[in-house]
Amino acid sequence: MFLFDDRCRLRDSLQLEVHDLEVRVLTGIYSEETHLPQPLRISVTVDLDCPEHFAPDTPLSASKNYLDLKHAASTALPEGVQFSLVEGVADHIAQTLLMSDPRVQRVQIRIVKLAISEAGESIGINMVRHRR
Repeated sequence: MFLFDDRCRLRDSLQLEVHDLEVRVLTGIYSEETHLPQPLRISVTVDLDCPEHFAPDTPLSASKNYLDLKHAASTALPEGVQFSLVEGVADHIAQTLLMSDPRVQRVQIRIVKLAISEAGESIGINMVRHRR
C-alpha cells in the first residue's frame, strides 16, 4: 500500500524566459578587457510559483512581465561598475529578480562572452540561484 505524503507533493511552476540579449558590460580581469564594455549574450529563465489555473481573462499580475527579466539583464546592471567576473554579472541579475518578486523561486542565467569567441563557439557560464 502506498501512502501519499503531503511533504512530497509536487509544486507547479511557471518558467519565463528571455534569451540571447546582447548587452555591453564592463567586465574582465585582463588589461585589454577592463577599459571598454565587453559584449555579452545573456539568457534568463525564472521559475515562478504558478497559480492553479490561468483563465482567458487572467490579469498580468498572476504572472510576471517578461520586460522585468529583460530589465534585470540590461538596464538594471549598474552603469560604470567593473565586474571582474561574468559570475558577478550573473549574480547581480539573479539577486535583482529574486528581490523584486517573492514568487520567483529559481533564476537561471547563461552568459556567453562574445569577444573571446574565435570560431563561433559559445564560451561562458551558466548560474542557478534558488530562493532560500
